[in-house]
Amino acid sequence: MSILSPDGIPLQLPAGAIGHEATYYSRTAACLHYFPPAEGQLQADVCIIGGGLAGLTAATELANRGRAVVLVEARRIGWSASGRNGGFVSPGFAQSVLTLEEQLGIDHARSLFKLSGEGAAYVRRAIREDGDKPAILGGQGALKFIRHGDVAGLDRRVERLAHDYGYMQTFLSRRELVGHVTTNRYQAGVLDMSAFQVHPLEYTQLLARKAIAAGAKLHENSFAHSLSRSKSGDWLVQTADARIKAQSIILATSAHKGPSKRLNGAVVPVSTYVVTAASSKLASAVRFAGALGDTRRSSDYYRLVGSPTGPLLLWGGRITTRISRPADLSAMMRKDILSVYPQLDDLRIIDAWTGLMGYAIHKMPLIGKLDERVWMATAFGGHGLNTTAMGGLLIARAICDGDESWKLFAPFKPDWAGGTLGKLAVQAEYWRLRLLDRLEEKRAMIVP
Repeated sequence: MSILSPDGIPLQLPAGAIGHEATYYSRTAACLHYFPPAEGQLQADVCIIGGGLAGLTAATELANRGRAVVLVEARRIGWSASGRNGGFVSPGFAQSVLTLEEQLGIDHARSLFKLSGEGAAYVRRAIREDGDKPAILGGQGALKFIRHGDVAGLDRRVERLAHDYGYMQTFLSRRELVGHVTTNRYQAGVLDMSAFQVHPLEYTQLLARKAIAAGAKLHENSFAHSLSRSKSGDWLVQTADARIKAQSIILATSAHKGPSKRLNGAVVPVSTYVVTAASSKLASAVRFAGALGDTRRSSDYYRLVGSPTGPLLLWGGRITTRISRPADLSAMMRKDILSVYPQLDDLRIIDAWTGLMGYAIHKMPLIGKLDERVWMATAFGGHGLNTTAMGGLLIARAICDGDESWKLFAPFKPDWAGGTLGKLAVQAEYWRLRLLDRLEEKRAMIVP
């Protein structure tokens, strides 16, 4: 992996600068651009706080529309969940669209689902414009399994999504899964061949290049610690070494703290764990080239990824509000993999890391106005690659074109998530749901 300046010149990471976390993605990225910290007095039409996927999409779209954009990122571009996630791209939200239908009515739910699909299409289009490079673009399709519960209900859900939302998937019986995986854990599945996968950290670098080419200014290692108004009514963003004056602000900080206390209190930081693992027996267990996962409340998600020595299994799961990395992470995740694929008895963990996502208590993104000319685009946890693209695009259209599609997210407000007690309550709920998963799976287990 090489480090490049914004104009593509190789360089060494400056002393004191934060490097990217050690993950499969940072290890296999062709190059990671370095953007110098913000310094001095800067002026912009729009200042974006947060260099994840939502902030980068907004920066690209705003700059393409002729706006002067300054983006500041506290750590590195694509630092957290944006550059460390499973890489799965498909329509939808962390919250079920059928639940949204119950809450808002079918017309509103359809409109939201359509926007989520536009987000997935944006990712595909951005990659295609770059030449569909295999370094960024991964497998095609997604296969979601049911480990316990109402198999017939899963089939009915497939029919509902096709009939009412135009979302075409294929129900697979337990017998039909044999061509894709070898395990007794799954009872049925749903195949979605419109989904695809990406190398998320490479994708953040692609968006950064697009933003720079359009004229945006990107700055890393630049924590925005305060946001205030000037006498003229403009917004002032203060970092350690810079003062940025802007007409509009976009807060895209995800699970990390930013200068808005209200938004900080509305987003719950949630961790997930990911590993890559090698085994000489992978082909005997997994033969599907796309994304795989299950429908449990606390699900596993995985896929095969490439390496010079052969395919690796990239496996994620175990959602928690614990931020620090467990000491036994590799052993813990190896145990999870073997519980599904015990035939992989020579499994070796290669990479192991944590990713920090941001969730609102309603499990929907926070998109819209927080204050006069202050926008929020955050809380994309659980379904982030398509929704970050959607959110960045919606805010850019709102600022430049007066488009009001963002108002479809008005019901999902930045309500206080309860602080420390809220995090404890969320963790307790995850533990409860995980226990229910185990109990229900035991009752439903079918041994061949």
